[in-house]
Amino acid sequence: MEINELKSRIQETVAFLNNKITASPEIGVILGTGLGGIVKDIEPEQVIDYSEIPNFPVSTVESHKGKLIFGKLSGKNVVVMQGRFHYYEGYTMQEITFPVRVMKYLGVNNLIISNAGGSLNPYFPKGNIMIIDDHINLIGDNPLIGKHDDSFGPRFVDMSEPYDKKFIEIAEKIGLEKGIKLYKGVYAAMSGPSLETRAEYRFLRTIGADVIGMSTIPENIVARQMGLRVFGISVLTDECYPDSLQAVDIHEIIETAAIAEPHLITLIKEFVAKI
Repeated sequence: MEINELKSRIQETVAFLNNKITASPEIGVILGTGLGGIVKDIEPEQVIDYSEIPNFPVSTVESHKGKLIFGKLSGKNVVVMQGRFHYYEGYTMQEITFPVRVMKYLGVNNLIISNAGGSLNPYFPKGNIMIIDDHINLIGDNPLIGKHDDSFGPRFVDMSEPYDKKFIEIAEKIGLEKGIKLYKGVYAAMSGPSLETRAEYRFLRTIGADVIGMSTIPENIVARQMGLRVFGISVLTDECYPDSLQAVDIHEIIETAAIAEPHLITLIKEFVAKI
């Protein structure tokens, strides 16, 4: 997609959404696989199907409801993506990250990104939550490749702090206050949709990854380009230990995500209240 066409589509989408809402969102939230339960805690203003939004992709993955929700969470104006887009669905990096750019132009300055991921670290058992401190992009693509427009931010985005350190400190304090066990580590992403082999899991652990997934990093890169502060969370839904690897399917992943979801909801609600 040419840069001028991308800008035109963003403007059209932002105009459409601004006509639907009365208050600009301060915080954006992207919900990953099996993590849509927090929408029950939102006081909704508008709930819009992705299919109704001009230029928006449509979720094709099980458990991704495909709705954009505007409302209040913990007293703050938020916009929540109940379902995201993945490279393996056949979308381009520009399409995957399109909602992040739209969020910025709607007024969002802080972004929470969640995902379901596989634990590579034997000290991080499934059913728990990991705060993302850093990441490794192994998807094989980058959303900033192509012609550049300064209005989006710098071309050469500094990634020395992809996930905001102060946000991480806030989340760690919430974990202590609420008795939520939180791990902290490095998230790696590959394109999927096939899960990784035993040899790939060994490789990922060797290069320093604690969790593996198929999302989050493209959204983070674009968010950082546009000046958004980012907080990232992985819900650990399976254990990817090569010497004791068990077959897993999407239904088990969703079931495990549901176990951790109450703690995730508490964490996000308290986090939104404090930032």
